[in-house]
Amino acid sequence: MNEALKNILERNSHRNLVEPIPSKDEMEKVFQAALRAPDHAWLRPSSFIQISGDGLQRLSDIFVDFAEENFDDLTEERIEKYRNAPFRAPLIVVLVSTKKDHPKVPEMEQIISTGTAGQNIMLALSALGYGAIWRTGSFAFNNKISEKFGLNENQTIIGYIYIGTPAGKKKSLPEMNTDDYISIWD
Repeated sequence: MNEALKNILERNSHRNLVEPIPSKDEMEKVFQAALRAPDHAWLRPSSFIQISGDGLQRLSDIFVDFAEENFDDLTEERIEKYRNAPFRAPLIVVLVSTKKDHPKVPEMEQIISTGTAGQNIMLALSALGYGAIWRTGSFAFNNKISEKFGLNENQTIIGYIYIGTPAGKKKSLPEMNTDDYISIWD
């Protein structure tokens, strides 16, 4: 089987991610792959925030501050969950979609472009032997969290890609019957 197709068919989200992380040169290739995502009118709506080392503590502080300011009935257990969330992997890439006014490219298409950039990141990481998992939840698609990152009004965080070397048992991939998902018009 073709290696690129095999990579797509075998890509899996990994919950346990540890050191080592991709090198600077490997991340350059990963981001080059991200920027090959479909992009109608070449608007370049996608940008990325790469977080590791001390940056993980900074992200932890943002998550806790946001939760304390915006969530009702916040328990100490939930605060601890948000505090620890960034430390589930040694590297995180935040996917940012920047809305640009264009008569033929609606905002949703620009968000989808950033989503496909995220998929390209995950496929590139897989091809390099690393693992990743995409997370969203309350900390994505939220103007108040975007403000905590210092983003502009036209910028939206659409997800967080947690990255590292897979550890532990690989989860099995479900068998998918394509007939359940495809309608054919002949």
